[in-house]
Amino acid sequence: MSQTRWIPETLYDAIGMRMSFAADRVLFEDRTDHQHLVLFENAGFGKILVLDGAIQVTSRDEFIYHEMMTHVPILAHGAARSVLIVGGGDCGMAEEALKHRGVERVVQVEIDASVVEFAKAHFPEFTGPVLSDPRFALVIADGMDFVARTAERFDVVIVDSTDPQGPGAVLFTREFYAGCKRVLRPGGVLVTQNGVPFLQPDELVASVGHFRALFAEGGCYLAAIPTYVGGHMAMGFATDDLALRRTDAATLAARWEAAGRFETRYWTPEVQVAAFALPRFIADAIAAA
Repeated sequence: MSQTRWIPETLYDAIGMRMSFAADRVLFEDRTDHQHLVLFENAGFGKILVLDGAIQVTSRDEFIYHEMMTHVPILAHGAARSVLIVGGGDCGMAEEALKHRGVERVVQVEIDASVVEFAKAHFPEFTGPVLSDPRFALVIADGMDFVARTAERFDVVIVDSTDPQGPGAVLFTREFYAGCKRVLRPGGVLVTQNGVPFLQPDELVASVGHFRALFAEGGCYLAAIPTYVGGHMAMGFATDDLALRRTDAATLAARWEAAGRFETRYWTPEVQVAAFALPRFIADAIAAA
């Protein structure tokens, strides 16, 4: 009789906390000197991808992360035609961005072509709609180098990165955020993945400090994502247009209607407005950033 294999998330070992998932079936596993990647099926969360002990995506709750990282900045902007995604190799972010009728071009910059090939094989529900859309362009390049050199300009930049460790660490630096500002058109919006503030406060505080040195406004908004344990998930938000984060629900609803009123499972105009209301411990943490 085979024994159930439990795969832990070890991201918070330093504070004595682990969460484990039963692997009903391992679909792919690769362990090298540099990383350990495992994709498996779980009865409750579907397909789960774990990289170096950190949950990357699950098919059960990916919609929350992807919807909130894309619809919030695009609809806050109100007239976004071009979107840059740095990272996001599974194409889930691009899939959501391309749902917007007014978006004419989505450029995804991914450093590792094998990540996209992996997604083609294991997450065709993301890659299928994206790779067949003529508005989509995939660039295999280093994100830092791309934002420093490209002549293209964008209305929205979305940074779908891993945590600030290893190759992903550079995507949390002031130099990188300055590159993001360089490629934004006037009034553009930068949104970033900034972890779980209750367990990773330094990550958010550091990023917000960089935002405020570069943009007229820097802060964050929140979403509740079950597999990113520890409470709220923070998305960094930076722009030179002070009005964008204060867009009211009626305006957002009208923009959503104009964008095609596509189906959502988490995002609503009211959720977007509420997402910028921060619990005091998060507001206090970033107040002096």
